Amino acid sequence: MHRALLLALSLTLPGFAWSAEDCTTEIHGTDQMTFDKTEIVVPASCKTFTVTLKHPGEMPKEVMGHNWILSKTDDMQAILDEGSAAGVENGYLKTADTRVIAHTRLLGGGEQDSVTFDTAKLKADADYQFFCSFPAHAVLMKGRLKFGA
Repeated sequence: MHRALLLALSLTLPGFAWSAEDCTTEIHGTDQMTFDKTEIVVPASCKTFTVTLKHPGEMPKEVMGHNWILSKTDDMQAILDEGSAAGVENGYLKTADTRVIAHTRLLGGGEQDSVTFDTAKLKADADYQFFCSFPAHAVLMKGRLKFGA
């Protein structure tokens, strides 16, 4: 409905510009330890960007939990190493880790969570990785985030 209103305004008001760029995405983490996306592109025109993680599986988070974490690629391994000690109750994520740009909570099957982050934290020429911090999941559950592409 929001887009329909913007489209109607753009057709009736002179000088009204509307951007069709989408500043949201949805990603699924499954019981097979996979994300359904390996790349997310964030348009440079987005001031904020929202990621919704859905876990369509059936297993509880203690067995097959998934989260979505964004960091610089160079920071990923240290976040994973330190996060494993944080345990399931902390979503396998060190509290207040400044290397983490954005993250969802750890989800069990049938749950979902969203995170919105300020794109001013991103640079077009930097290398970003998204991943799941549940122990050993990032081997398969990771992808690249591109900003301004």
